[in-house]
Amino acid sequence: MSKLKTDHVFTSESVSEGHPDKICDQVSDAILDACLEKDAASRVACETAVTTDFMINIGEITCRGWDEISPEAVARKVIRDIGYDRAELKFCCNDFEYLCRIHPQSADISQGVSEGEGLFSEQGAGDQGMMFGYATNATSSLMPAPIHYSHELLAGLQKIRKERDIKYLRPDAKTQVSVLHENGMPKRITSVVISHQTDDIPLEKIRADLIQVSKDLLGPSELLDDDTQYYINPTGKFVIGGPHGDAGLTGRKIIVDTYGGVGCHGGGAFSGKDPSKVDRSAAYYARYAAKNIVSAGLADKCEIQVAYAIGVAKPLSVNVACFGTSSVAPSRIQEVLESGEIFDFRPAGITRDLDLTRPNGWSYQDTAALGHFGREQFPWEKTDKAQALKEAVGE
Repeated sequence: MSKLKTDHVFTSESVSEGHPDKICDQVSDAILDACLEKDAASRVACETAVTTDFMINIGEITCRGWDEISPEAVARKVIRDIGYDRAELKFCCNDFEYLCRIHPQSADISQGVSEGEGLFSEQGAGDQGMMFGYATNATSSLMPAPIHYSHELLAGLQKIRKERDIKYLRPDAKTQVSVLHENGMPKRITSVVISHQTDDIPLEKIRADLIQVSKDLLGPSELLDDDTQYYINPTGKFVIGGPHGDAGLTGRKIIVDTYGGVGCHGGGAFSGKDPSKVDRSAAYYARYAAKNIVSAGLADKCEIQVAYAIGVAKPLSVNVACFGTSSVAPSRIQEVLESGEIFDFRPAGITRDLDLTRPNGWSYQDTAALGHFGREQFPWEKTDKAQALKEAVGE
């Protein structure tokens, strides 16, 4: 009988702040930030769409002080900061057409998610559905290696573009990294793909420059070797990009936002949603719990699923999977999570523990490019519950 193969290649991608979908995520989250600054109890479900020289915001917002917020001014600042500041890009912060069709949140939804209203005396979930959180000790960020390095590469390219170290780079870009794993751990990067919008210059120069950038940024991983393949602007030309090259919508990069395709996804997007929407807040909290479980040494990999009914505070279910890597029975970890003694998965508990209505040192707009997970600036990346978890499971 032949031995089971334990090696595999897994690939993940990242997309830049100048990608049309990510433009929309950032605008939606910047409007959320503006609302929370006025009113911590704001209810926000803000969607953005862009195309050539055009943007529209739609959705539902209830915010004390909404009349003092100009969503158009917020949007134009986001676009300026990204780098769409020239008419030749066919989407410029100064002159794109803007429309806003935002109205207040439905009273039927509000009564179920506002504390002290509706059928229950505590804040209920803003929607039904299931959310997932994941962590692995494969990287220092406790993120899967392919998405970790895709984000790292793109973050470096973004810095190079904004500091004008490579002057021909334009805002729209994607990276993709393929990683060979053996026994679940990353062993080498087999390929790197960069599709980066540029000025109209010779492809040979772009490829030489960006291969060198890839080696500089990913070299410290010690996963590159002489056989790593590089694909730089593989179509041969990427000058037309951003909203002129492709329409963009909020919430269309949910795999980039999470774990790069590793593990499960409940299907809900994040950006433009206030913390009462468990699509967002419970996914953050599930990551928080999973990361603390791995940080505590209770498992090498951990995925948590949590499910809700709209208007109901207590989760319908909490499930823990450790993929055969745990040092204790996963059922024991699950018992601790379900008890609520360390992690409180009720919406009000999530918001309280992570202080989600009053961001301090971070903003929701910060989350909307380069991934919502794996960056220490966010409160759901804390590992402050690891010791309590170890003691609770008897380790």
